[in-house]
Amino acid sequence: MADGNTWELYVIEYARSRNQPVATLIAGAYADGNMEVPFSFVLAKNGDRCVLLDCGFMNDGGGAEMAIRFDVPWWISPLTMLDEFGIRPADISDIVLSHAHFDHMGSIAEFPKARLHIQKREYLSWMEAMALPRQFGFITAVVHPDDLRTAFDASLEHRLNLIEGDHDNVLPGIHVRTGEGHTLGQQFIIAETAKGRIVVSGDCIYGARNILGNNNDGVYIPLGAGVGSTWEMVKTIDRINTEIGGDMSKLVILHDFDRWAKLPVVNEVEGFRILRAA
Repeated sequence: MADGNTWELYVIEYARSRNQPVATLIAGAYADGNMEVPFSFVLAKNGDRCVLLDCGFMNDGGGAEMAIRFDVPWWISPLTMLDEFGIRPADISDIVLSHAHFDHMGSIAEFPKARLHIQKREYLSWMEAMALPRQFGFITAVVHPDDLRTAFDASLEHRLNLIEGDHDNVLPGIHVRTGEGHTLGQQFIIAETAKGRIVVSGDCIYGARNILGNNNDGVYIPLGAGVGSTWEMVKTIDRINTEIGGDMSKLVILHDFDRWAKLPVVNEVEGFRILRAA
C-alpha cells in the first residue's frame, strides 16, 4: 500500500523542437550550433491519486501557434501519453506548475477538475507583462494569453492556488522552492519518493552543463534565455545543487538533452518515451 507522502514519478516526453540554438540553453555555447530539444512533464502517482508536475501543451489553437513559432514539429498529445497509464483527464487531481511558459502549462484546459498550483509572483508578473506596450513583446513571447485566461477561469472555480515563496507539502510529500531567473516567479518541485527526495527542475536548468559546468569544471552556467537576471539564474542553480547534494541522479531535467539516458524506459509511443524516475 502506498505511503501517503511517497510518490512514484514518471517522465513523459511529448514533443521535440528542432534547430534550437544551443546558446539559448547554455549561455555562451555559440560554437555548439543547433540541436533537437525534448519536452516533457512528470506524472506523480500515489495509490489512486494522480498529479502532474507541469503538463505540456496541446497542438491546437494557441498551442499550434506556439509550436510553429518555436519550431516544434514533433508532438504527441499529453492525453495520449497519460492514456498509457489508463489515466483520463478527470483523474488528475492537481497540477503543480513550475512556470507559465506554453510548453509547461499549455494543456491545463484539458484537466477540468485539477487544482493548479503556481507561484503568485509568476502568475501576476505575466499579467503585468501582458499589459506592457507592444514593443515589450520579447518578454512575453513564450507565454500564450489563452493559458493565463484558463488559469483565471480556474480561479473563479477556486481551483487556482497562488503560492508565496518556498512551501512544504503543497500536496503531502510534494514541496516547492522558488527558482527565479528564467522567469520572475518560477519554482522547482521536490517530491518524496522511495528513492528519497527528487527535484524536478522546471526550466531552472536546461541541461546537465548548467549545473556541472563546461568539462565538468563545477562552474555554473546560466541558461541562454530568460526574462529574469543571470544573477538569479545562477543562485537558483546553486539552490538546486544544494538540495540534491551534488547527486545528479536526484534531479529530473525536463528538457534533458540526453533524453534521460540513465532512466529505465517504461514504454515508447510513436517515438516518445515514458521513463521511470522514482
